[in-house]
Amino acid sequence: MAEGNQRELDIHDDEFIEVDDFSAIPVSTASPPEIDSAAQDHGASAPPMQTDQSNPSGMSSPSLSEKPLLNLSIVPVNIRRVTPRSHTPNFFTPLGSPIRRAIQLTKFDPQDAWLPITESRNGNAYYAAFHSLCSGIGIPALVLPVSFTVLGWTWGIISLTVAFIWQLYTLWLLVKLHESKETGMRYSRYLQLFSSTFGDKMKNIFAVFPIYYLSGGTCCALIIVGGSSMKLFYEILCGHECTSKPLTTVEWYLVFTCAAVVLSQLPNLNSIAGVSLIGAITAIGYCTIMWLVAVTEGRLDGVSYDPKKENSNTAMIFSILNSLGIIAFAFKGHNLTLEIQATMPSSDKKPSHVPMWRGVKIAYFIIALCLFPLAIGGYWAYGHLIPPNGGMLTAIYQYHGRDTSKFILALTSLFIVVNAVSSFQIFGMPMFDDMESKYITRFNKPCPWWLRSISRAMFGFGCFFIAVAIPFLGSFAGLIGGIAIPITFAYPCFFWLKIKKPEKFSFMWLLNWTLGLLGTALSVILIAAGIYVVIDTGIQVSFFKPQ
Repeated sequence: MAEGNQRELDIHDDEFIEVDDFSAIPVSTASPPEIDSAAQDHGASAPPMQTDQSNPSGMSSPSLSEKPLLNLSIVPVNIRRVTPRSHTPNFFTPLGSPIRRAIQLTKFDPQDAWLPITESRNGNAYYAAFHSLCSGIGIPALVLPVSFTVLGWTWGIISLTVAFIWQLYTLWLLVKLHESKETGMRYSRYLQLFSSTFGDKMKNIFAVFPIYYLSGGTCCALIIVGGSSMKLFYEILCGHECTSKPLTTVEWYLVFTCAAVVLSQLPNLNSIAGVSLIGAITAIGYCTIMWLVAVTEGRLDGVSYDPKKENSNTAMIFSILNSLGIIAFAFKGHNLTLEIQATMPSSDKKPSHVPMWRGVKIAYFIIALCLFPLAIGGYWAYGHLIPPNGGMLTAIYQYHGRDTSKFILALTSLFIVVNAVSSFQIFGMPMFDDMESKYITRFNKPCPWWLRSISRAMFGFGCFFIAVAIPFLGSFAGLIGGIAIPITFAYPCFFWLKIKKPEKFSFMWLLNWTLGLLGTALSVILIAAGIYVVIDTGIQVSFFKPQ
């Protein structure tokens, strides 16, 4: 320590220095070579800001990492250490910036505080688990046993296991990429991360349609599934002796849509955590009921486990690809991972990826406990007799509709309805966010409540119109689903390679290149298989005539 009353000032992460008398601090505007020699003798000049010392987290601010703000010559002053009190919300401040530690002032896009996904940053690991469960289990899982009829026991189980590990790994990549130490930014939306990594042009070509399909298209499918299950629930309760005139299929779709629109008025993603919890419980419920009923009722007579054979090699190849597509389509929700993590608070000491990954691990452990028994138990009970359309859902009513209690059948239908209504909210949230962002960008103010309500109602009834007008949209599920496959299995690997830049030929470099290219190839093959199926089997076009 130099002589005199000079003291070296050490600014730490969790404490700031409050100066009693600022008038006693002379500010030197001279360049570094002209610093007063007396001050140098006493060692009182403040060194330029160094990010490796003032920023233990390794995150830097691009605007201030190369030169100091001021060159100060500090004279003896009275100082006292106080606990900092920031009036800036957590979601306004990028991670670990040196400016944040020094003056607690960071520029950030304030519009994030007006959008549904990032309006509330009070999420936690439990909320992440609820959202991940609700979005990760769906009706596509009920068709898993159908894939086993072509792949057989061995390759069916191997394919399902590999796909589960693969998608869990890409999910981990997305969780880790949500926060960037290099830029200090949080990527709160999948499209935002894609645009930052590959640019707007590539985003518009390769990501916009799959993301919108996984949100809006899923909502249309949920209206069809939920409305049909409502109709089935009514028929089970009413029975054949009911004299009242039942609603038509379109009217049941409308009833479901009205319920979904009412729930969609909840303002932001955090506010629907309870809805997601209910959706997760009901999804676990109907999956468990289905495989338990199938197993307890025993195998059907004449069940065979021999893989199905086709008349030609070409047809056999496309059957195998279709089975792999069924397994791949069963895993969903990656388009919502960054959005779910965006609801959590984050700082350099407590980054959001820690609670997010904790919640994801819990959720996907439960998802595995649902999907594997559903696929294995369903195939054991029905074998090649399982209906290709509807899978377990159709099999339960077709084979056990008479010898299973009405309570179990009605409860299963009710669980599907509640899960569909709950899932509509979380899959629709990115669309709500996108609609409101257009208003906010144009007028630079929050979207008023009445406009928010109208826009969400319009979206809900727009999905209803599509579900009624194009009921054969499910015939294109394989084709469109193949386009969306890279969102889950390929793009996260390319994000990691582009952003993290692992050493060439290292394990992470080889792993991500391999999985990324395989995911892309799988997408192309499934698109080709979807086109072949459409051409080979044809499509029964019936506008405005839902079955």
